[in-house]
Amino acid sequence: MSTAVKENQEVQHYVNGVYEQVKKSNAHETEFLQAVKEVLDSLVPVLAKNPQYIKHAILERMVEPERTISFRVPWVDDQGNVKVNRGYRVQFNSAIGPYKGGLRFHPSVNQSIIKFLGFEQIFKNSLTGQPIGGGKGGSDFDPKGKSDFEIMRFTQSFMSELSKYIGPDTDVPAGDIGVGAREIGYMFGQYKKMRGAYEAGVLTGKGVGYGGSLARKEATGYGTVYFVNEMLKSKGLSFKDSTVVVSGSGNVSIYAMEKAMELGAKILACSDSSGYVYDRNGIDLNTVKRLKEVEGKRISEYVKEHPGSVFYEGFGGIWKIPCDIALPCATQNEIDEEAAKLLVANGVKAIGEGANMPSTLEAVDVFLENNVLFGPAKAANAGGVAVSALEMAQNSARLSWTFDEVDGKLKEIMTNIYNDSLKAAEEYGVPGNLVVGANIAGFVKVADAMITQGVI
Repeated sequence: MSTAVKENQEVQHYVNGVYEQVKKSNAHETEFLQAVKEVLDSLVPVLAKNPQYIKHAILERMVEPERTISFRVPWVDDQGNVKVNRGYRVQFNSAIGPYKGGLRFHPSVNQSIIKFLGFEQIFKNSLTGQPIGGGKGGSDFDPKGKSDFEIMRFTQSFMSELSKYIGPDTDVPAGDIGVGAREIGYMFGQYKKMRGAYEAGVLTGKGVGYGGSLARKEATGYGTVYFVNEMLKSKGLSFKDSTVVVSGSGNVSIYAMEKAMELGAKILACSDSSGYVYDRNGIDLNTVKRLKEVEGKRISEYVKEHPGSVFYEGFGGIWKIPCDIALPCATQNEIDEEAAKLLVANGVKAIGEGANMPSTLEAVDVFLENNVLFGPAKAANAGGVAVSALEMAQNSARLSWTFDEVDGKLKEIMTNIYNDSLKAAEEYGVPGNLVVGANIAGFVKVADAMITQGVI
């Protein structure tokens, strides 16, 4: 047995031990464990080559949040009934900058969901090249069906507690599922009132009229397409004349569709939590935007205006549709092993993860084993947080950049993330594997900063 093989086996044993300890300490947090395992398995080659990361217990420290906050959120509905939800903020790692990550309002939110998202955010934020650490937060509050006044009362109560732990140089939340411009506006107003000061950099995703950045709304969707476009170009392919299936019909999905269409693609389908709509003539994005961004209606309404389109109940079936490019932009674990095999059998060429961890570990294996171009979430959907960091920069400088300036910086960042991930994969013996490459490229920057700052 060669020395290199023996060293890799020893490092794998060490990594397995770290993961077993994480499992023991977080036994019921399945999403968090999935995220940790995916990252740790990727890091064996970098740990074998750089034993200082083992010596300084970087993995043991990185998998444990610096701070986990859970709090009660009482609020009053329109009928005068007192309701209670649970709020969270996980401040995972501040080695390279203040904690940065969105707030998610959804009934599925629990500590495992927030920890998985916060852990992923460490590497995603590092990949952007911006000085931001990893964090995430949210609540099991469901904004669907609530009036504006109910959402205002909830978000004000939520911010009353969250405000104790955040600040422009400490922790800068943003939006996520269930948290858009309306919710950010209410939270910013409450924070401003409580602080008695206008600290624009405490939240990102703000309205353009009070410190927000142009192109922030489009950033995650655009960024995903920019990343996938780099993958396609490496194989002599492009979006032009390609067929695309996009899950979801929220912010990320809409602007991924918009940019893909600008590059010449035909969008065949999109979805929401009730089901998906298929239009063989190509999805009419103006209709989707109006239904979702203006009228707040279900995607099923689309078929009433577009003869020949079909609505199917249930979410998973969307991956049965043959396509060249799949962009999962809805939620975690939406593509399982069976769906991945269907996509491969139908000839999919590229996957770009617009949502956070939308593919199971088994699904990722299917894509990689079949040489499908695969853009992992922490790289492909980093555009949103990248532009959030640009919003922070504009707030600090008291400047506003044009849409084209921000979009140009976004495109450059996404291209750099692709190239850095590709380079790391090549350097550590897994050429072309962007999953491993993104994990390593994101990890090294944070790990080196942690070593220089001592055992804290």
